[in-house]
Amino acid sequence: MTAFAFNTVASIVSEAGAAARLGEQVAERFPDARRALIVTDAGFLRTGLLAPAQASLLAHGLSVDLFSEVVADPPEQVVLDAVGCARTNGVDLVIGFGGGSSMDVAKLVAVLAASEQTLAQVYGIGNVRGQRLPLVQVPTTAGTGSEVTNIAIVTTGATTKMGVVAPQLYADLALLDAGLTLGLPPLVTAATGIDAMVHAIEAYTSKHKKNPLSDNLAREALRLLSANLMTAVEDGANLAARQAMLLGACLAGQAFSNAPVAAVHALAYPIGGIFHVPHGLSNSLVLPHVLRFNASHAAPLYAELADIVVPGCVGSAEAKTELLIAAMQQIAARTGIQTRLEDMGIAEADLDRLADDAMLQTRLLGNNPRPLTRADARAIYAAAL
Repeated sequence: MTAFAFNTVASIVSEAGAAARLGEQVAERFPDARRALIVTDAGFLRTGLLAPAQASLLAHGLSVDLFSEVVADPPEQVVLDAVGCARTNGVDLVIGFGGGSSMDVAKLVAVLAASEQTLAQVYGIGNVRGQRLPLVQVPTTAGTGSEVTNIAIVTTGATTKMGVVAPQLYADLALLDAGLTLGLPPLVTAATGIDAMVHAIEAYTSKHKKNPLSDNLAREALRLLSANLMTAVEDGANLAARQAMLLGACLAGQAFSNAPVAAVHALAYPIGGIFHVPHGLSNSLVLPHVLRFNASHAAPLYAELADIVVPGCVGSAEAKTELLIAAMQQIAARTGIQTRLEDMGIAEADLDRLADDAMLQTRLLGNNPRPLTRADARAIYAAAL
């Protein structure tokens, strides 16, 4: 058996309604914590869904400070402002509440608030030094899996991003409460859900670091996500489907944090960076075309995943791969999200720039089961147009 290493968060609680007992969870795990900083965004704050968690923290003797200025694809200044807020208030516990952006900012606050390192110094892989503040992550979308990954992404320019990858970014506790996702609009539910499915698919076929634990997590994630996505989209108040989606996204996050994602993400990042398309939708737009490109090298693995997404499917590995691709396209079409690049205002004239930017994603492209050239990237974008 090939040697491998697997890392994840220390504790996961998956229970609808658990956020209302956050104070109890924190007091039990961090008895010395006195002052918590909640990192979130203004949109989630307006829902009022944060109030029970805040009340629970206060009831268990913690003071609570709030940073609610996180935006999608957070720029460096938002991270620096959040770190400044933590330092000013002398917090000793950080809680991320939100989608991937809020949880990524929370990770960096926990790492930097009590550190002499600058944000610029921690970019890259393994550059974080020392310990961090205790960190709790509470996702409010079923997509990114950021609550259980050791990665944070920061926007560093108009279209450029940098990543921080370090074991210190793994949280102490991830709390999955579907009640916090009940207000998600159908299209957001769809895009984030497909994002999580992409995490599972790419982890399962990752060229490097693929391992038995990630494989099992990816399969179970894909089973939960494919079985519950349409219910969650069509009946957003279905708590069971929402909880299954949250758990599926979490398992997929654990999978790809250890067996990293590849060309789907590499080609999706420029779409998001240049055209400000949400990350999950960017992934969905290129997914079927990357799968078809990879089929010559990954069809046996795709066939195994087809058995999960399309139960009872038969045929050769190549035939099952086509069924998987068709199923993912059908899911996107049924949910009503955009399925073509042109739907997002992207034209033929933009493809060269997209291809150039995609080739900069060397960390991701190296994980792809089939080597991918610039010409290949442009051809995939053209197929998605």
